[in-house]
Amino acid sequence: MCIFVVENVALCKSFYMDLDLTGKTAIVCGSTQGLGYASAVELALLGCSVVLMARNEEKLKEVIKNLHISKGQAHRYLVADFTDTAAVKKAIDVFVQSNTVHILINNTGGPSGGPVLTSNAEEFLSAFNNHLINNHHLVQAVVPGMKAAGFGRIINIISTSVKIPIAGLGVSNTIRGAVANWSKTLATELGPFGITVNNVLPGFTKTSRADYVISNKAKSQNKTEEAIMAELVAEIPAGRIGQPEEFGAAVAFLCSPAAAYINGTNLPVDGGRLGCL
Repeated sequence: MCIFVVENVALCKSFYMDLDLTGKTAIVCGSTQGLGYASAVELALLGCSVVLMARNEEKLKEVIKNLHISKGQAHRYLVADFTDTAAVKKAIDVFVQSNTVHILINNTGGPSGGPVLTSNAEEFLSAFNNHLINNHHLVQAVVPGMKAAGFGRIINIISTSVKIPIAGLGVSNTIRGAVANWSKTLATELGPFGITVNNVLPGFTKTSRADYVISNKAKSQNKTEEAIMAELVAEIPAGRIGQPEEFGAAVAFLCSPAAAYINGTNLPVDGGRLGCL
């Protein structure tokens, strides 16, 4: 909104933030719960037609009922299990044959916890396929349509561990770092086509994944989950853990026209917890 009078209406338009995603289609992976679900909800609020992607069809059907439709959106879903990379590739390849995807949110559950030294090779290979290879198949499928449209947003939901590794998450720390560097490379290659690629790094947010991490820490340290939660909150300048919708809002902003010049970043949404820039 302009705060002063200008005679040129075209000039005035440059003073408002364009968050409108009406007419855009987004694929949101892992969208039946947690951060994926929150991202899908926020994108729909901005006018986006959302294509949910996850393995549980019944949950997908339920989530669609909760998505905003006041701007004429047509929400859909794709069923695919991210432990099966061939199934993920087939689902997206079929979809893009008759649909243009403007926004891709890469998101799937993290690997099991444990020290890196005692992790076996199969754990690394499985996590690499679930995260980086699936992400890569999805990007390869949607980018031609993004290039043709002159608009694309690719968001990878990963972890603050790409900046500071998290103790007890050896495999996750390793794979998340690989995804972050893959993403930065893509940002350089796709930037000239009006396509941005960014990583959003959740801190401790009220999700089932956070509950899993807290439970594991409590068991390994012989403490109560309440004690672990108190310790974690004490490290967060905001004085609390985050809510999924706060994370989803950050994702939705990066997908908007207003974020067209933000590319190749790692954006922490962690209440200020990270001890680095």
